[in-house]
Amino acid sequence: MKKRTAPKTSQSRAKTRKLAKKANFIHWVIIFALPFFLGMLTIRLLIAWDYPAFEYPRIAPDQFGFTAEQRLNLAHGTLAYLQRSEPADEVIYMLEELRLPNSDIPLYNASELSHMVDVKNVADNITIILWVTGILVIGDLSFLLAQKELRRKGYDAILRGGLLTSIILLLIALFIFLAWSIFFVQFHNLLFPPGTWTFNYTDGLIRLFPEQFWFDVGVILSMGTLLQGLILTAVGCLLTKRK
Repeated sequence: MKKRTAPKTSQSRAKTRKLAKKANFIHWVIIFALPFFLGMLTIRLLIAWDYPAFEYPRIAPDQFGFTAEQRLNLAHGTLAYLQRSEPADEVIYMLEELRLPNSDIPLYNASELSHMVDVKNVADNITIILWVTGILVIGDLSFLLAQKELRRKGYDAILRGGLLTSIILLLIALFIFLAWSIFFVQFHNLLFPPGTWTFNYTDGLIRLFPEQFWFDVGVILSMGTLLQGLILTAVGCLLTKRK
């Protein structure tokens, strides 16, 4: 009898070790993917939200003549372009067709249009990262939580992933509050070729989206993602203690 059960026991232990190794790998994938997933999700939600309608009453009016209604309508036209699923080159006509109020003068010049192609490419890449990290986080977490013996790993991944997100976003939030100008420049230099994202105060992009607009966007994105990280940290902590 012992000779018959020994191979099964050895095989069972090997299977358990293999499962534990796989679970540990998945556990760390969730932890490192979670900050990207939450960050990209927050950005896409902000793009989908009618944020200018919320922001414009809070900041200074356009000093070159846009009424509040004109400014909001032009901002909506720009956001509609970013929300389209087609590649930037196929929908840039949406911005080319925008005109200054009561004139045939284009809202955006060639440099601004070129930059907005880059902006949409970045936004589209954010969507790709969101889907990839979302599949990793949700799929891997479902795998761990579906198996009783692995649930503790899942709870710990939620806790550590939330904590990592909180730490990263707290640092970003502090950077924004304490050194906004440096953050703004470095952020743009990281995403766009130098010299392609600076414009005159009279240009359409600056009139619609001044620096105060972007500062408030940075605060909302960083604090919103930080809040999500703190909530997941608390949830993971409670689940771990209950387990």
